[in-house]
Amino acid sequence: METESEPYVRLATLRQLHQVMADMNTARSLADTLQTVADGVVTGLGYELACVNLVRPDGDLVVAAFAGNPAAEALITGRVGSRDSWERRLSMGENWGDLVFIPHTEGWILDDDDVPQWYTDGPAPRFEDEWHPSDRLFAPMFTPGVGGSSCGELIGVLSVDRPRNGRRPGAWGREALQMYAFQAAIAISNARLRANMQRALVRLEREQQALRASEESFRQAFEYAPSGMAIAEMGGDQHGRILRTNDALCRLLGRPASAMRRYSFSDLVHPEDIGTLLRTSAEGGRAELRLGRRDGTYLWVSLRNSVVADAADGPRFLLTHVEDIEDRKRRELQLAHRASHDSLTGLPNSAELRARLSARLCKRPTHAALESIDAAFGHPAYDANGHGFDFRPGAEAFDAAFDHHVHTVAPEGENDDGTKGLAVLFCDLDGFKSINDRFGHNAGDAVLIEVARRLSRQVRDGDTVARLGGDEFVILADGLGRADAADLAVRLRNEIIQPIRAEGRAVRVGASFGIGWAHCGMTADEVLKSADERMYVEKRSRPKQHRRAG
Repeated sequence: METESEPYVRLATLRQLHQVMADMNTARSLADTLQTVADGVVTGLGYELACVNLVRPDGDLVVAAFAGNPAAEALITGRVGSRDSWERRLSMGENWGDLVFIPHTEGWILDDDDVPQWYTDGPAPRFEDEWHPSDRLFAPMFTPGVGGSSCGELIGVLSVDRPRNGRRPGAWGREALQMYAFQAAIAISNARLRANMQRALVRLEREQQALRASEESFRQAFEYAPSGMAIAEMGGDQHGRILRTNDALCRLLGRPASAMRRYSFSDLVHPEDIGTLLRTSAEGGRAELRLGRRDGTYLWVSLRNSVVADAADGPRFLLTHVEDIEDRKRRELQLAHRASHDSLTGLPNSAELRARLSARLCKRPTHAALESIDAAFGHPAYDANGHGFDFRPGAEAFDAAFDHHVHTVAPEGENDDGTKGLAVLFCDLDGFKSINDRFGHNAGDAVLIEVARRLSRQVRDGDTVARLGGDEFVILADGLGRADAADLAVRLRNEIIQPIRAEGRAVRVGASFGIGWAHCGMTADEVLKSADERMYVEKRSRPKQHRRAG
């Protein structure tokens, strides 16, 4: 090929060159493409040796393929030359278009660099254009630029050695090698692209397999979870609507899956727990509340929410885990009831009575606080008990802001002035000790249980009947005037003095009542002490024979 001039290139030579380029562009893999590029230099361009140096991701060049000498191929394939050494080689010597030729007269300075190379033996040149064993010829390969120019990024270098005719390539040979390097760059770029696509497809398939496996694992975990699971919409007009439930949740609530899809959890929650549900954060929120069953009953559950994204920026769903805590909640309520109620009568005990009473009362402002408030208004804003004068401008609003609740007031004086307040009726049984002494504690317990039942039956819903201890009971009745409280005490006394069956016999006890009034500024103990003292006054004022009937 090298001896042919451009107008007289043989057709066989062109056919051979066409064939090696076709082979280069139809190779199945990147490795095959690189080896085909090296083989094509030997079979199509007439060189005895060819080496493909490919740029690695780190910038250095590795010997990726070799052709023409098996011994040399085994020695240098896979070895790496630094980018700096290659840049030095490509910047020196003679430029034959895009080719770089370094004659033996200059190449000696490259003998000690780290570029892998193979030396062939041969006689010294006898004439001017004869190839010297130390001559070097490189064909840089660039990614194709705009319009097919070779001005892109360096992807590798073809290095060739020993033309078969023993002469340096002429104009046609140089141009052929340059065109071949250009086509090789395209073939390598395409092979890399195919390899990257194949790797991407393999990775995508693995990811899809992993996703399918994950989805199947989630489906099985969801469907066969021992506790209830639900998926609901998140955001939009249908926020909270149940999309899917597992069998455990359907069994828990006694509702089929088709019916569950018509509801959201806000439709199923107990009316008293709707606030708890709304306060529960959607992301990682947790709440304990009651859900309605198909039979109309309610079940205590623990609700735990998690947000699940369907895709990177796709719709988000709410995964809700529902755990049955009915037994635990029942035990907790029982323990709480036992802690706050009398074990014999079931009535609120002394601690619960004081808690309920204290919840209605606020502390009286200190003297210093009253003075600062008076100074703020420019006149007294509170009376001696710390209550706001409502007729003074702004006092009512300031009073509400100070205490954050409606003040509890008490009727003034001994006559009924129409004021409604919180009446505290202190009840002490008369003659109870003699029943214990004569008939035993079982009879005494039966009397206490029946008295508790009678007291509870006579009061209104919302009133409190508590057992303070022993044979003492306390009734909290809100919204009563003095006359109302006195009437209530009479009704309760008349109910108590009726005969009581205890241990097979009828017994009777009497009752003494003291009526106290609670108002803000008092403590619970002060209120109870006031009612207790009034009870003893009432007990002492009655003749002994009238304290107990029967």
